[in-house]
Amino acid sequence: MIILSKEEIEALVDPNEMMDTIEEAYRIFGENEFFMPERPVVEHENKTLMYMPCYTKEVIGTKILSIFPENAKLGLPSIDGVVLLNDQKTGAPIAVLDGQSVTAWRTGAVGGVGIRHLSRKDCHTVGIVGAGVQGFHLAVYACAARDIRTVYVFNHSDRDLTNYLERLKKAIADPKVEVVQCKTVEELVRKSEIICTATPSSKPVLPNDKELLKGRCIIAVGSYTPEMREIPDAIWDLADKVFIELPYACEESGDLSQPLAEGRLTMDRTVLMDEFLKSDADEEEIARGTTYFKSVGMALFDICAAKKLLEKAKER
Repeated sequence: MIILSKEEIEALVDPNEMMDTIEEAYRIFGENEFFMPERPVVEHENKTLMYMPCYTKEVIGTKILSIFPENAKLGLPSIDGVVLLNDQKTGAPIAVLDGQSVTAWRTGAVGGVGIRHLSRKDCHTVGIVGAGVQGFHLAVYACAARDIRTVYVFNHSDRDLTNYLERLKKAIADPKVEVVQCKTVEELVRKSEIICTATPSSKPVLPNDKELLKGRCIIAVGSYTPEMREIPDAIWDLADKVFIELPYACEESGDLSQPLAEGRLTMDRTVLMDEFLKSDADEEEIARGTTYFKSVGMALFDICAAKKLLEKAKER
């Protein structure tokens, strides 16, 4: 059995290959070549274990997450975990991968695919709202998907971002890309053609200003419960459609469930990403307007990403 640590995964990841892998996962989803049951959750004394199993024709995988909120007091991540891969025919364990790394790189890749297909090809600026792990990786993938010259970062807390910005510039590894901290979210929105949000906020983190948001490509990955919300109501006056991964997202994310309940959004304005990718839609025409992609993730992404990393590890 192969074990892949965070450091080994970082050495194996190629952002463009990982975005291709996510697009293949969309194909598998669209052709129903998978089995992905509801994820069992076991909770005891505010300590949660979440199991996210998924079967494909080639591999069986399970992401196992531990969610321990009290870890914040210890200076440790609240969410940790592993991804376990099993042989599709025998069920034998074949690999264990660091769950934090797989999640971070595949979520970034999902956002990157959104940028690939929903932003103008001549975009040179991206804004990241939320200076955490997911925001970090979204920035890396944005620079792989488009010829980005400047990455703008805004964080709602007042923590010092000096080290974060230095690490991000090193990870992007392109001397022509500047990484700049913004003092306000309004400044970030004004300067950014692509905007990525990755926060646990319960209220919108972008300004509710149609003129500011007009013409932007917005990629939102932070809201994953009905109580969470990152995107303001102004988006529904600008974007004809919202691109999503699976129908369940409309129940899981407050960015979708709340406007649906209020009547600001209707289901006929939602577009499944797998259907969009295999359609003959004019992506360049769509990208000239305001575009909005909302991701909540799914186990199929984790398993396809882990399988690709395992293949690369074996090649190495």
